[in-house]
Amino acid sequence: MPAMKPATPDLSTGVNVSSGGRLIIPAIKVNAPIETVGKTSEGYMDVPTRNQWTGVGWYKEGPLPGQKGTAVIDGHLDRTGGAPAVFWDLKKLHPGDIVTVQAKNGDKARFKVTQVSNYKPTQAPIKLIFGRQDGTFLNLITCAGVWVPAENQTSERLVVYTQRIA
Repeated sequence: MPAMKPATPDLSTGVNVSSGGRLIIPAIKVNAPIETVGKTSEGYMDVPTRNQWTGVGWYKEGPLPGQKGTAVIDGHLDRTGGAPAVFWDLKKLHPGDIVTVQAKNGDKARFKVTQVSNYKPTQAPIKLIFGRQDGTFLNLITCAGVWVPAENQTSERLVVYTQRIA
């Protein structure tokens, strides 16, 4: 009997995390539950609420992770008082690190980090972060910099850009 050729993964389909799943980043020891998030009343991407400090939020108005376009997942940097939260070590990722999104049914999509960037909140390239359509991307977002009490936010946003791999 001839050897069977392994099936080529279908990179056109996404991993359905709308009913849950996990974000796995071995390089920084993240294995976090994913919940669906939308927009706040001010029009910004919302954050996870069920597992506020240990979970992450997939932005439901974009593609599923693994579908063509740019899926976005966010999570908190730290907790009230400054204790680490799920994305505390996100800044330690480097190009080449692997990020996996896994659905409840076991389906997976793997991504490779391509870039890590910090932006002032008003200078973040929104179209690049949320709207790139020339491939299959997953961007991870968290706060960075220092807390600015007068603005009730941190001074920067950290974005980890990734691209899907087979």
